[in-house]
Amino acid sequence: MSTKARILEVAAALVAESPDGDVSTRAVCEAAGVGAPALYRHFGDKEGLLSAVVDHGFGKYLATKRERSPGTDPVQDLRDGWDTHTDFALRNPNLYRLMNSPAMRTPPAAALEAHRILTSDLQRAAEQGKLRLTPELAAQLVMSANVGVALMLVSRPATFDDPTISRRVRDAVHAVIFTPEVTAAGAASPAGGGEVGVPATAASLGALLRRSPSPALTPAEGTLLTEWLDRLSNGPRE
Repeated sequence: MSTKARILEVAAALVAESPDGDVSTRAVCEAAGVGAPALYRHFGDKEGLLSAVVDHGFGKYLATKRERSPGTDPVQDLRDGWDTHTDFALRNPNLYRLMNSPAMRTPPAAALEAHRILTSDLQRAAEQGKLRLTPELAAQLVMSANVGVALMLVSRPATFDDPTISRRVRDAVHAVIFTPEVTAAGAASPAGGGEVGVPATAASLGALLRRSPSPALTPAEGTLLTEWLDRLSNGPRE
């Protein structure tokens, strides 16, 4: 095992065992049997080391997403993705808190990749006419809610002790982003949710145009049309 890999493995283990998820570079160096110059040469500073720890741990979770073939139903993939995200947080509380800590000034690569995978699944849902918002806005809603509920579960387990809370939040968010025909199978549609014909159609057309731009439009026309479609999709509901 290389020096860099040994430092990373030791740091990951110390993070998992720490009462608060924090570790010192001195403790990592002592446990790995290396001097501080070796740690800083490979990782730059403590933040660089912790960012590498997050990517190392969360990368194992993302490996299952990278290897899976997209299902025929992107909505089910999104439900499963939410549940596995929450499950990962519960099984790796220190790592998860570290990943979403304000102290991490640069988002770990794993977090950015997770967001890209989520947006890709939402893009497929939009192409099938199942989304009532643009994939980009829907991804922000889903990720912020999923991360929020997962952080509460791992940070305040005594308060957030209902085992169904994650599923309930998931279904509430999905009721906002999916068309009523989709949410009817799992979650109740939000108030006034029946009038989504134009937003859902605009989201679907916008997603299709992004994947396959129409040769009938110039690049400028295509950009303008997708901007209009996004405004129709994401605009306020009456």
